Amino acid sequence: MSIKKIEAGWQVTAANQVRVFSRKQDAAAHIATMEAAEQVAAKMSRLQPKWLVDIQPGGRTGRRISQTLTTKQEALQWEAWARSQATKQPGWKPERLDARRLTDLIDSWYASHGKQLKAGENTYSRLKFLASGLGNPVAAAVTPAMFASYRAKRIEGGTSLNSINREHAYLRSVFSELKRLGDWTGDNPLSKVRQFKVPEKELTYLTKAQIEALLDSLREGGSRHAELVARVCLATGLRWTESETLKRDQVRNGQVTVLGKNQKRRSIPIEKKLEAQLVKHHHPSETGDRLFAGAYNYFRAAVTKAELRLPKGQLSHVLRHSFASYFMQGGGNILTLQRVLDHKDLKMTMRYAHLAPQHLQEVKSLNPLAALRIR
Repeated sequence: MSIKKIEAGWQVTAANQVRVFSRKQDAAAHIATMEAAEQVAAKMSRLQPKWLVDIQPGGRTGRRISQTLTTKQEALQWEAWARSQATKQPGWKPERLDARRLTDLIDSWYASHGKQLKAGENTYSRLKFLASGLGNPVAAAVTPAMFASYRAKRIEGGTSLNSINREHAYLRSVFSELKRLGDWTGDNPLSKVRQFKVPEKELTYLTKAQIEALLDSLREGGSRHAELVARVCLATGLRWTESETLKRDQVRNGQVTVLGKNQKRRSIPIEKKLEAQLVKHHHPSETGDRLFAGAYNYFRAAVTKAELRLPKGQLSHVLRHSFASYFMQGGGNILTLQRVLDHKDLKMTMRYAHLAPQHLQEVKSLNPLAALRIR
């Protein structure tokens, strides 16, 4: 057989002494002797077996390759990988196995790269959860099939396709970044795994009447900050968090300047009236160098009071969608909108393109029937 189970034996622990026996009866006899002679309580536990892969991919005359792994699944995966490598490259022999577990790679990624990211700690936590779901295998034994099986179980458990795609991107980036840094010499097991296509959600935007109703509810909601935070979002397309955490020195010379998700600084023009309102609103004794105190819960309550029915996941984002929608309806430039919204990929911004006044209007004049009418 190419894969063989190696029994690890039985471990006896008593006080500060640890002994390992190959047979259970020998371990039990040792415990009986210790308890009779020394009145010491002892505990016996079975050690996890190992799995030995012993193969000759090139046949009887080929090089013999062996490797010991922790689980049978890892052994089977390693054997399949080793055979495929030997088929591709006659005379191939494996490099010394990188025995690090997946969590070890994640720790290395976080130490050398992840902790510098704005959302690094959150991503690190998600990666740890993912590694646990995969069974924390030896990183070199991770395969596309293993990840596919994991994500299938996650989907059965109710996890959204968007979340699965994010997990895919996170883990793929761990291997890619460590390879760039020279800390990983193997392949990226997720490089050829395709993400799921997720149907685009309808992007709801507020009518003028709904905006007025929402601002009225915010004004009466018990927070002096909530309405102005929302006004900034509607006037600039800022995310709620970006608006809510604005500092006094980020508002000057008729502009609001923020550092976005993509770590790029952008300055967005605002009307003088809004700038004056922001300057007047700031009370250092209340909020320090920030313009606002937290007001998200007041916004949530105002949405309910104004009887706005919004798609799931688009609570405060409806302000951003409303800004973008009105911008395009007014004839705004799609590339300008991309910069304002801090979209890394133009595809994200193109979701609003259909709202432009001239969108697809050429169809009316550039079709075959129109050409006949010209004659």
